[in-house]
Amino acid sequence: MKFNSALSVSVITLLYITGSLCQLDVCGRAPLNNKIVGGEDATAGSWPWQVSIFLSGSSHNCGGTLINKDWVLSAAHCFQDFVLSKVVIYFGRLSQSGSNPDETSRTVIQVINHPNYDSRSNDNDIALVQLSSSVTFSDYIKPVCLAAAGSVFGGGTESWVTGWGRLQAGGSVPDILQQVMIPVVNNSACAKAYEGMYTITGNMVCAGLLNQGGKDSCQGDSGGPMVSKNGSLWIQSGVVSFGEGCADPKYPGVYARVSEYQDWIKSLTGSNPPGFVAFVQTSNSNSNLGSVPSLLLLPLSLTVSLIPFSLFFTS
Repeated sequence: MKFNSALSVSVITLLYITGSLCQLDVCGRAPLNNKIVGGEDATAGSWPWQVSIFLSGSSHNCGGTLINKDWVLSAAHCFQDFVLSKVVIYFGRLSQSGSNPDETSRTVIQVINHPNYDSRSNDNDIALVQLSSSVTFSDYIKPVCLAAAGSVFGGGTESWVTGWGRLQAGGSVPDILQQVMIPVVNNSACAKAYEGMYTITGNMVCAGLLNQGGKDSCQGDSGGPMVSKNGSLWIQSGVVSFGEGCADPKYPGVYARVSEYQDWIKSLTGSNPPGFVAFVQTSNSNSNLGSVPSLLLLPLSLTVSLIPFSLFFTS
């Protein structure tokens, strides 16, 4: 494709280093990831950072992402009523009932909800979970790269959400990990959609098909990732937080904006922080999504009332 001044697309690539160089060697790489088709079963190893969190018993409650060998990123609302000793996290899992030959699991030693998490507004809906022991990376278990401070995911940015959440509001729960591609919705359009219900803050990022629906995160996906691709790297932009129903054409899904929490995450993960990668894709369209984006990629280092998207089962 030829670029010139008549086109409203510009691409600039810069290098900036932050976080752990060790993590940047491995984060965001998914060698077994095939072509993505929204709303379908994933395949083993497609999303090697995806985890399944069991708060108790034998059922999936929330998702999360592996961010280094010792820590998982998830949503604070997932950890409001739980017993620490009963929490188990599964890595390398594809099926919730079948065989997972590449799977391993860990208990946890602490859960740290963001100190400014507000359960009424869902602001700062993000949590860190420390594993009882380190995991070993493989093609099926790898950390994701995290969006660095200052990253911009403009309207229309292609994003992928994964999880074992319900296939529709109040519907069935899938056995196989699901994947769906959805565009980012700019915060002004998202705020307008939720006007009178929720305040969309700068700590949030929204995604979905406004006026169309059909693709979204849903109950059980909570805490899981929304990611976008920069070259060969997958970068996590959001943590599944809340929404109105699931895939409602009037309401996009809302996610905790990962880039707002770089300092907090680094302050807790110690000497081996996650790999942070700056991603800037700005929309130069006045539409809700921003259909013709300008790209600035800086590689570094998915009715119910408004409720958070977690699942709680009793055995």
